[in-house]
Amino acid sequence: MKYSPIDSALFINNRRDFAQQLPKGSMAVINSNDLMPRSADQDFKFRQNSDLLFLTGIDQEETRLIVFPDCPLEGFEEVLFIRKTNKHIAVWDGHKYTKEEATKASGIQKIQWTEDFDGVLKTLMHLAETCYLNSNEHGRYTTKVPTADMRFAKEMREKFPFHNFERAAPILTDLRSVKSAIEIDLMREAIKITGNAFNKVLRFMQPGVMEYEVEALILHEFIANRATGPAYPSIIASGQNACILHYVDNNQECRDGDVILMDFGAEYANYAADLTRSIPVNGRFTDRQRNVYDAVLRVMKQATQMLRPGVFLDEYHKQVGSIVEEELIHLGLLNAQDVKNQDPQAPLYKKYFMHGTSHFLGLDVHDVGDKTKPISAGNVFTVEPGIYIPDEGLGIRIENDVLVTETATLNLMEDIPVEAEHLEDLMNAVKA
Repeated sequence: MKYSPIDSALFINNRRDFAQQLPKGSMAVINSNDLMPRSADQDFKFRQNSDLLFLTGIDQEETRLIVFPDCPLEGFEEVLFIRKTNKHIAVWDGHKYTKEEATKASGIQKIQWTEDFDGVLKTLMHLAETCYLNSNEHGRYTTKVPTADMRFAKEMREKFPFHNFERAAPILTDLRSVKSAIEIDLMREAIKITGNAFNKVLRFMQPGVMEYEVEALILHEFIANRATGPAYPSIIASGQNACILHYVDNNQECRDGDVILMDFGAEYANYAADLTRSIPVNGRFTDRQRNVYDAVLRVMKQATQMLRPGVFLDEYHKQVGSIVEEELIHLGLLNAQDVKNQDPQAPLYKKYFMHGTSHFLGLDVHDVGDKTKPISAGNVFTVEPGIYIPDEGLGIRIENDVLVTETATLNLMEDIPVEAEHLEDLMNAVKA
């Protein structure tokens, strides 16, 4: 890992909170992600299962965790299984955790090799009534490829047909959505690295620059500051490309007179930052661009203050939509009478603002969180309104990451420039 070691207190506390949610006689099993084949003899870069990392801090393949709080066998209340290394692995793949290192990183005292997992599992399952199995239950998640968790669940039901099986995901979703102080510090580091990259882009941007050159500059800043890399594919969308929400080709020239929309974020210690800024390629907004930019910024500021404990996300999104609606009327994009007569189930503002304003942020850029429950202190959200006008070749989105507390909503990106005049001043100061 490129990032600095994480205080094991984070994972000790996370497992304690998780174990407290398991009923008497229950155990849980959490698996690492697979190494995914790329081509020939190559694998894609490994990325740890977020739930396993949350509970252990172990960022390595072939890792498994058993949590059995009231296990009758002393010392087996929590067992971590890690890949056993050898000289061949050390030469070809590099260093793997020793048992001592795994204990230091996770705080788990009982460490065994992954090859011993099946025997231990069989013994503990005979002592348990219920087994909690893990799965990715994010609302947007779909896959045609059976994951390690899904294959394991199938095997468990075949091997132990008379046991009770429950879902670990609801418990982990609630725990992961409320960030601890250590997690906030890790996210602040990801945000700091992201902000540094944006400030370099401000000095670099000018007509004639290619979108991929901007992407390369951002990636260099990420890696140079110990980030794993991007938390998601960077969107570097100039001109008309900014009206494509998930534009990632990043292969066009940034032209004089265009606005470039950049949506990118560093991943540090597997925690994501998520930033969007829209800036004029030549360093100066036109009057029209500035009016649209200021409209989006006003929406973002109002939306930020609306994210408070007790608020439901669905209602929040509807309220933000109404604010966007008013801005679109003032910009001449919507007619007030048409809005008054619109179908409430198909609001007209969706033509120019078709995505949600906020999503949970954490170990995944679209992190887990229960949208049916009210917002609570400790939740971290993005706030990212936008206005997209394909007929004008103009798309503007502005995005910050915010922390909800009991008394306020804290802008975690307060040090990253966002006001139009400030952006213009910074871009032109370095060119003077």
